[in-house]
Order: sequence, then structure tokens, then C-alpha cells
Amino acid sequence: MERVLGIGGYFLRATDPAALSAWYRDCLGLEADENGLWRPEAGPTVFATFEAGTDYFGSRTQQTMLNFRVRDLDAMLAQLRAQGADVAEATQDLEGVGRFGWVTDPEGNRIELWQPA
Repeated sequence: MERVLGIGGYFLRATDPAALSAWYRDCLGLEADENGLWRPEAGPTVFATFEAGTDYFGSRTQQTMLNFRVRDLDAMLAQLRAQGADVAEATQDLEGVGRFGWVTDPEGNRIELWQPA
């Protein structure tokens, strides 16, 4: 059986694509080239489905949620707050899994940040 090899891309609609791309670069350090090619560090990727009525993604109109692995969750959240980003106050610790925090991008997309255990 043929199988997928990994995430090949994640695409977002935006009212101002250039500004949203700049936000991801400036606030999260996501360095993509002019074609959007980004070479993330190797590491685990989670693929999970959620119930249709979940509030975990923030707005119920948001059908997917992007999750970024980070080295230091506290430092990333402080960096985002210093840049005026909409950062959730709460974080979550899951034993054996890691720590989680959330930020909402300028287009209203909730993003999960994960510091693996």
C-alpha cells in the first residue's frame, strides 16, 4: 500500500496574504522562501481528529488547527506577547506528551504551540 510521507503543506486563506505571511515570520520565526517552502526541524507530528462540536480550536467556524513544535513554550509565549499577539492566558501540561499554549493570528486562526515532553 502506498502511504503519505509527511505534511506537504498547510494553506490559509487571508484578506492580506503578505501581511499574514509577515506575521508568521516576525512573530513565530517561520522562515519560508518566496514560494512558501519551509524546512522545519525533524520531529514528531500529530494527526488527530476531533468531534465536530469541539471548542478546542477556538471558533467553531475554524475547521482545522495548526500546531507548531517549539523548544521553549514560555519563551515563545513571552515573545508573542511582547509583539502584541493575541495569546491565551492558560497553558496545558499533559504528562508524557508535553506543554501546550495558544495564540490567535491576525486573521483569527487559533494556533497551538507544543513543547514536546
